[in-house]
Amino acid sequence: MKTLAINRRTGRPVEPESEFIIKIHDINDNEPMFTKDVYNASIPEMSDVGTFVVQVTATDADDPTYGNSAKVVYSILQGQPYFSVESETGIIKTALLNMDRENREKYQVVIQAKDMGGQMGGLSGTTTVNITLTDVNDNPPRFPQSTYQFRAPESTPPDSPVGRIKANDADVDENAEIEYSITEGDGYDMFGITTDKDTQEGIITVKKALDFENKSLYILKVEATNTHVDPRFLYLGPFKDSATVRIQVEDVDEPPVFSRPAYIMEVKEDVPINSVIGTVTAQDPDAAKNPVKYSVDRHTDMDRVFNINSGNGSIFTSKPLDRETLLWHNITVIAAEINNPKQSSRVPVFIKVLDVNDNAPEFAMFYETFVCENAKAEQLIQTLSAVDKDDSYSGHQFSFSLAPEAASSSNFTLQDNRDNTAGIFTRKTRYNRHEMSTYFLPVVISDNEYPIQSSTETVTIRVCACDHRGKMLSCNAEALIHPTGLSTGALIAILLCIIILLVTVVLFAALRRQRKKEPLIISKEDIRDNIVSYNDEGGGEEDTQAFDIGTLRNPEAIDDNKLRRDIVPETLFMPRRTATARDNTDVRDFINQRLKENDTDPTAPPYDSLATYAYEGNGSVAESLSSLESVTTDGDQDYDYLSDWGPRFKKLADMYGAMDSDKDS
Repeated sequence: MKTLAINRRTGRPVEPESEFIIKIHDINDNEPMFTKDVYNASIPEMSDVGTFVVQVTATDADDPTYGNSAKVVYSILQGQPYFSVESETGIIKTALLNMDRENREKYQVVIQAKDMGGQMGGLSGTTTVNITLTDVNDNPPRFPQSTYQFRAPESTPPDSPVGRIKANDADVDENAEIEYSITEGDGYDMFGITTDKDTQEGIITVKKALDFENKSLYILKVEATNTHVDPRFLYLGPFKDSATVRIQVEDVDEPPVFSRPAYIMEVKEDVPINSVIGTVTAQDPDAAKNPVKYSVDRHTDMDRVFNINSGNGSIFTSKPLDRETLLWHNITVIAAEINNPKQSSRVPVFIKVLDVNDNAPEFAMFYETFVCENAKAEQLIQTLSAVDKDDSYSGHQFSFSLAPEAASSSNFTLQDNRDNTAGIFTRKTRYNRHEMSTYFLPVVISDNEYPIQSSTETVTIRVCACDHRGKMLSCNAEALIHPTGLSTGALIAILLCIIILLVTVVLFAALRRQRKKEPLIISKEDIRDNIVSYNDEGGGEEDTQAFDIGTLRNPEAIDDNKLRRDIVPETLFMPRRTATARDNTDVRDFINQRLKENDTDPTAPPYDSLATYAYEGNGSVAESLSSLESVTTDGDQDYDYLSDWGPRFKKLADMYGAMDSDKDS
């Protein structure tokens, strides 16, 4: 520091500048300050004494080179006897053995830093250290009770839970993870146990279907074990525990149970109806042993081919079987308790229809071949093959031969090749298509199964003109085989025929139109077009003014020269003269006489007229002609009696007689 003396009056220095050195001595006026207000630390529980926890540091602003003002000494004010601190370094260590987190997890330690080396009069500062004990696996799992009781209905499906158990573990996180297992017991294979990772519970589940009637009580031994074991604490004992679990199975009403999961049956296709082909069996598994009834699910047997005895479960046929139509029948049988039909079960039944030789062999295709007019004898013209709908385990063996009626008189021969084929050969040289254009050759095909089946098939052989190489040129089927090979002359002839037919139709239509312009009826006196009504109410036998029937009795009063104009008869027949009826003739006899005459008169109506006979007789020999009664009869009717009804019914008798002959053929 520099100083200068100055005269106040003159303002001049009175002496040269002087330099002074001033040294300030430090005093203890600053307390120690920690680098943190709060320290946080953690150590594993059960640590050894002297285990390092954390180091705290405090600084003093005083001069460390002068005296002891900046010399700091550490001490523990709070946290004994669990922890200690080194006075020189501030290192905090554990001071107590076997500190257990489960008893106390967090500790708060207060550390003091004092200057002046800790002597009296020194300044001090404090800090807080929060110490947490971390968990180690030093606690085994323990069941809170030695026995657990659960109930499970026998209808409990597999993998369904039955109950939950839990072993307590004072540790946390992975040290508290537990694995459960069933170590022994009579239900070892019936139940399983898994661990719920969230709650660390053991979930007991069903592995197989329960059966109250078979076993109603299961006893299990369940063990709980820590998955992460610390070898340092094995001396504390085994880190596992066990408990007994009793599971009571409850009875429920169960449906009948079939003796098999599925049935396979075989039946021959020729068995008679109502033949038993097999039996299914089902029983009520409950202790009550309720009776069972059987039925066929008709959705699986829409045609009702099979039926079942509701009492004993025997399946029998109700319709004929045909293997060639359906080889397998897959039906479903239902078994239900009689007392409780809702309790039912189903089983599939597969029925195989076994083959019986009931089909005759037949041609593999329709054979229509040709033979040349210039063919030579013993010439092969066609090879035949056959098929059979029946099944043959050793293979089909067919034999071919000509039908007996054609074997000696046929113009062709047949040779069996013994390999399920046959050849047709010509028997003579040259054929004439003008003499015989088509031959029908009956061939008998037989199989070698039992019983032997045979059929007669027909081969159509057409005679055709061929060239010298045997290539067909033309035959009677030429129009079918070669539709584009018509000659020009044939086409012109067909066209002319069509034109002539059209002209004829046009002329016929014009002629009919001209005739239709003429009035239908010229005279009202034509009795065939008249309707005679007898609707006058007379006064009895004395009434002489009633209608005179004399005109009806004397047909000569009619003008016979007037012809019908509403039709054009193909041949004009002269009117027939009938004898005049006697005056005392009964009206019924008179009408019957007129009916007989009209029945035998080919020129008599009906044409377009209506003849009314207003006398109601006793009935007709034809009885009722209604078709309503005919539909009630199941059998075919005999229409031969129509021929006895007279000429009017001749056409009807011919038509129905022809239908009966067609059915007979």
